Amino acid sequence: MPDPRYHIDVTVISRFLPEQSQPEQERFAFAYTVTLSNAGELPAKLLSRHWVITDGNGNVQEVRGSGVIGQQPRLEPGQSHTYSSGTLMTTRVGNMHGSYQMLADDGTRFEAPIAPFRLAVPGALH
Repeated sequence: MPDPRYHIDVTVISRFLPEQSQPEQERFAFAYTVTLSNAGELPAKLLSRHWVITDGNGNVQEVRGSGVIGQQPRLEPGQSHTYSSGTLMTTRVGNMHGSYQMLADDGTRFEAPIAPFRLAVPGALH
């Protein structure tokens, strides 16, 4: 059972960006909006991120980096942080998942998992 002191809920909403996509060149742009909510008992700071992006052909790209969009938000218990970002893929359908590396105020490092979510051009899935 996870330690209740260290718990970050992560929700993601994704959408296709037709205006930034060029299907004839196998370029599909997607945006995603992430909300991190501190459901734990201690304040925690987001240190870094790890994304695993898989396109419709099974090609995997891993992205690691400090913070999110140049920020390392610190969340008090009950507080949330929302940001938007995006990715490009060469297929009409794919998915992403990963984790955030967090640091609680007591010095404990822990991970906040990001459950898999789908990136899809509307109508690409029947």
